[in-house]
Amino acid sequence: MDLRAELLKSIWYAFTALDVEKSGKVSKSQLKVLSHNLYTVLRIPHDPVALEEHFRDDDDGPVSSQGYMPYLNKYILDKVEEGAFVKENFDELCWTLTAKKNYKPDRNGNSVVSHQDAFKLWCLFNFLSEDKYPLVMVPDEVEYLLKKICAAMNVELNSCELDDYLSQEPQGQGGLTVWQFLDMVNSGRFLRGIEQEAVSMAVEEVYQEVIEDVLKQGYLWKKGQLRRNWSERWFTLKPSVLSYYMSEERKEKKGSIALDKHCCVEVLPDRDGKRCMFCVKTSSRTYEMSASDTRQRQEWTLAIQTAIRLQAEGKKSLHKDLKQKRREQREQREQRKAAKEEETQRLKQLQEEKERKLQELELLKEAQRQAELLLQEEEQRRRQQHEQMQRMLEIQLREAEQARASMQAEMVLKEAEAERQRKRIVELEEMQGRLQEALQQEVKARQDEESVRYAQARLLAEEEEKLKQLMKLKEEQEEYIIKTQMEKQVLKQEMENKNKCLEEAQKQLEEVRVNRQRADQDVMAAQRKLRQASTNVKHWNVQMNRLMHPIEPGDKRTNVSGGGFVGYQPLLFRRDSSLKLKQKVEDKGSDPARDEIKENVSNGGNSSPSQPPHADIMTTEPSN
Repeated sequence: MDLRAELLKSIWYAFTALDVEKSGKVSKSQLKVLSHNLYTVLRIPHDPVALEEHFRDDDDGPVSSQGYMPYLNKYILDKVEEGAFVKENFDELCWTLTAKKNYKPDRNGNSVVSHQDAFKLWCLFNFLSEDKYPLVMVPDEVEYLLKKICAAMNVELNSCELDDYLSQEPQGQGGLTVWQFLDMVNSGRFLRGIEQEAVSMAVEEVYQEVIEDVLKQGYLWKKGQLRRNWSERWFTLKPSVLSYYMSEERKEKKGSIALDKHCCVEVLPDRDGKRCMFCVKTSSRTYEMSASDTRQRQEWTLAIQTAIRLQAEGKKSLHKDLKQKRREQREQREQRKAAKEEETQRLKQLQEEKERKLQELELLKEAQRQAELLLQEEEQRRRQQHEQMQRMLEIQLREAEQARASMQAEMVLKEAEAERQRKRIVELEEMQGRLQEALQQEVKARQDEESVRYAQARLLAEEEEKLKQLMKLKEEQEEYIIKTQMEKQVLKQEMENKNKCLEEAQKQLEEVRVNRQRADQDVMAAQRKLRQASTNVKHWNVQMNRLMHPIEPGDKRTNVSGGGFVGYQPLLFRRDSSLKLKQKVEDKGSDPARDEIKENVSNGGNSSPSQPPHADIMTTEPSN
């Protein structure tokens, strides 16, 4: 059912409400008001001149619905754009016009439904009614709507009581009008003992499902995209979009997910402290959600898959498709019923024709017997006439036999035709059985396919989890390798530092060895100089002894080697002995190299041995 047909149903109610006299005609002034209101709610630019020009010749009288249709199609319905107006406001306008005249709830306040619920039931009735005027809803659709309302309240509908009620109504067999339907609901016959609030909630749920194309709605947990936190949102699923709000009042919309044939829904394993998770994958992003339990997750995934399937099939509404299928099933059922009735009628006609032929044959036989009796009575009296009559009767008899033969042949043909028709009926019933079996097999195959898809999704999820574990192990291994390399570099640096320290220690040891060799050479040189100095001291002692001996007058000069100054000989002897003793002690109790090094350090690095203080005197005295 397209948008034009939906709008025409509501407009038909508004037009008939303006027809006070029920003559099928409405005054032009009322049509102006109706057209102006339609322009406003449908958001079409108002054209007040068009109505005057269109009905220029009808200024004197009212306009019928057929006369108003060309103007309605040309200036209003042809300009309507889907999505440019609020359908509920349009329906409320038409409901307001027609409810004032036709809707009469219980004045005592005992009505089962409120005025707003009656408006929603009116919209549901228009959606499910037949596309014929005046609008009626067939009993099957009445039962379907009542069952959905009862199912929303978890109440079972009494189908037998409904059939009895519809059979008692004057127009119940062909269908109910909307006012008969509202009277039936307000009577409380099928919603007995249920509070008005529960009925209102059920009507609202069915209204959203059927009129607003809400496939499913409820609370779900959703994972954010930026902060990656979980938030509880009220989700509303329609065939083309999955919207989510702050609460079930749907006042603050937080976002929406556009659905197309490329989207898919998958079940996810439990993680992050959330269970019963699933995701909706679009071409640009993946949305992760969590349901309250497994049943809710299954219902949501099936509903989203249904929406995606509708988008892939190019269908905008699930209930429009279901309504069309139910209508086709009713038409097929009526066609089969009509064909069966037609076949029964044909068989009945054949039976009547057969009986009529037999009656004619009996009449012919009776006429033959009467002719024979007349022939016998008048045999003597009218011999010639009897012969003539005999010939005529024989001719008639032959004609009757021919007619009988032709009738028998025709009866055989009719019986063969009836047998073929019976075989055809049997074949059709067998074919129907095979079709039902094929349908069951197809349903089972689809269920198997769904189970395989669920298993495949589970395997993919497990594979993804194992891949994540493998990536985590790989990252830990890379971190361990990096840590090992860093420790190796630290050890290498320490080894290089130790090698440098060892090289420096070896260099210092070589320097110490070189200094020790140099010190040994200096000690040997000092020893040589000391020995030379000792020799010089001895020589100069001899000379001093000689020089220090006084020369008296008349004494002879003694040899230098043989004597000296006598007075000074003990002193020189003591000094020479002390020097020799000191040299021996130093040779025995001290290390020459160490003493030489100490002497060099104390003398400022001069390696030459120091001479005794009296050496200068010894060297200088001979000059006097």
